[in-house]
Amino acid sequence: MNQFIKIRRDLHKIPELGFQEFKTQRYLLSYLQTLPGERVEIKPWKTGIFVRVKGSDPSKTIGYRADIDGLPITEETNLPFSSEHEGNMHACGHDFHMSIGLGLLTYVVENPIEDNMVFIFQPAEEGPGGAEPMLKSEEMLEWKPDIILALHIAPEYPVGTVATKPGLLFANTSELFIDLKGRGGHAAYPHLTNDMVVASCSLVTQLQSIVARNVDPLDSAVITIGKIAGGTVQNVIAENARIEGTIRTLSPEAMQKVKHRIEAIVKGIETGYECKATIDYGAMYHQVYNDENLAKEFMDFVQKDEEMSLVHCKEAMTGEDFGYMLKEIPGVMFWLGVDSENGLHHSKLLPNEEAIEKAISLLSRYVTYKGKRKN
Repeated sequence: MNQFIKIRRDLHKIPELGFQEFKTQRYLLSYLQTLPGERVEIKPWKTGIFVRVKGSDPSKTIGYRADIDGLPITEETNLPFSSEHEGNMHACGHDFHMSIGLGLLTYVVENPIEDNMVFIFQPAEEGPGGAEPMLKSEEMLEWKPDIILALHIAPEYPVGTVATKPGLLFANTSELFIDLKGRGGHAAYPHLTNDMVVASCSLVTQLQSIVARNVDPLDSAVITIGKIAGGTVQNVIAENARIEGTIRTLSPEAMQKVKHRIEAIVKGIETGYECKATIDYGAMYHQVYNDENLAKEFMDFVQKDEEMSLVHCKEAMTGEDFGYMLKEIPGVMFWLGVDSENGLHHSKLLPNEEAIEKAISLLSRYVTYKGKRKN
């Protein structure tokens, strides 16, 4: 078995939520300490890690980011290496991302390229967001890359496929939490209460009008309400209700417009249902915007590669906090085909492990090419 497939399986067993990746960090550090240390510097950061590999004749620094956290999903794959942490799962492929990152790091340690490389093992991508604070850290300021790369597994593409595009790749995203507080009471006396179940249902319905009637039809936005909670028992009118959802837009301007309309509608609910409401936007992620020139160069490289095929994909409503890094550092993110029947964030996600070796091989060739002084 390829050692990085074994690493992926080891990591798959120990998914941990954002900024709780203590076992994961220890595992990564344990592996890193097995590498020759002459050109390798390691700096832990919270539950993440920075690693710098010195080049043979550096003129710039190439960055590579891999996210490390899992999701609060109960695994249903029946794999012999299923999650040992009940209720948590690597259902977004971050176990793949880490093993590929370690594979590339090992390659550049054993086969020095001219330029320096900085590897960023980032916590909390799924929330509350690790990229933005990591970007502002002293470690990043000291080792800040000149360009940066990252990938995300793509269940819908076959193994051996890379999909990306210049410019906008992933959407602007924001969590959405709305709490409503009214006056509860006995189910037989609704006229003495302010029913927050009724208010929350009305609010959800009105929120759906925003995309249909307030967003430019030539732009794109999504408001999804994934959870409603309210009340206690069947014969008590609810005093409280909570709505949880997500907002996704293809432009920052649309995000501002959507939030403005949400706030206006919520004020109307407060007046109409004589209640109080609070809005929390939670974690907000900046769009993933690939540098035009670097993306075209990377796509040309893949297109000429005999082992991989290239798909020029469309932008997606997926959210990724790597967008914060791309806001500050020119770079490229791409989809890596892993051919799974079930998609991201699914309890039965089964990515094909053959993609791990293919990704390490491709990235090794690319950073060797990119790490030469002429580039």
